[in-house]
Amino acid sequence: MTRRACHDRRRNCGTRLSRWGAVAALLALSACSTPRTDKSNGPTIAVIPKGTSHVFWQSIHAGAEKAAREIGAVIIWRGPLREDDRDSQVSEVEGFISRGVSGIVLAPLDEVALAPPVAEAKRRNIPVVVIDSGLKGRDYVSFVATDNHQGGRLAGGHLGALLNGAGKALMLRYAEGSESTLQREAGFLEAIGAQKGVEVVSSNQYGGADVEGAYKKSEALLSRYKRPDGSLGIDGIFTPNESTTLAMLRVLEDNGWAGKVKFVGFDASDTLVAGLRSGHIDALVLQDPMNMGYLGVKTMAAHLRGEPVAERVDTGVRLVTREHMDDPDASALLHPDLARWLKP
Repeated sequence: MTRRACHDRRRNCGTRLSRWGAVAALLALSACSTPRTDKSNGPTIAVIPKGTSHVFWQSIHAGAEKAAREIGAVIIWRGPLREDDRDSQVSEVEGFISRGVSGIVLAPLDEVALAPPVAEAKRRNIPVVVIDSGLKGRDYVSFVATDNHQGGRLAGGHLGALLNGAGKALMLRYAEGSESTLQREAGFLEAIGAQKGVEVVSSNQYGGADVEGAYKKSEALLSRYKRPDGSLGIDGIFTPNESTTLAMLRVLEDNGWAGKVKFVGFDASDTLVAGLRSGHIDALVLQDPMNMGYLGVKTMAAHLRGEPVAERVDTGVRLVTREHMDDPDASALLHPDLARWLKP
């Protein structure tokens, strides 16, 4: 895709309202955001997500804006619309290097493909803080993220308990090259593998970056285990991110299987929270994306001030069930206050 085409796509994204209504409108508007036009004399920090179509990334955006207001920085939020557009994300990093921003906070969608532009940023004396997902090499100043392996272990341990240590389970992976979800998937397999009576019948299929594509992959995967009477011959399911969890939920609901199979997902959105409350999802492993965006920017600001920063910052992870979803700390993760920080 040419730079002009990328520019045109960003310029028009605010008018492309999907069937998800008002939430999608907010996401599209934020995807096209430009720097706040305040009079700050602070640093200009580019924050580049993997994509802009999921609530998870808007929560990171909100956290970044919260930090920026506290420290007097200007945030430029811009990234690819899709989480499989490596070339677009590489172009964004290169563009900000050419522009000469103070620093870059980056969620790399590919641990290998984004390493060369980050190395170039270092050569040009533009520091990079990596968030969410790991990156090959050590050309960045800090890694601010969830303990994704532990998140996967929480999912595997809970699903094993729901199955009473016996039955058939499957995992739909996210996408190749995504270090964060690779860690979750590995943690899940490690924990569920400790349940000797649980057979993992499939763990090598990928849902992909968008919900519609993940829906088709989920449907095709589950169709392999459909019994002649229409019931599902699977006892447990794990999905490692927002898009795969949302897609799998819809397939289960559309086929009348929801609530009849134990299902543990990852991340939160309004639809997934409704699924948890209805019993169609048994548990969600939750990150703290607002905290991740907040600490990513705060860590960058501290580095720019010449202060020492930690090489690794853990932003927290927990598993939430229906019984505890209204606890104050869980509710804050399930219902992030995006409007407070993302007002146009």
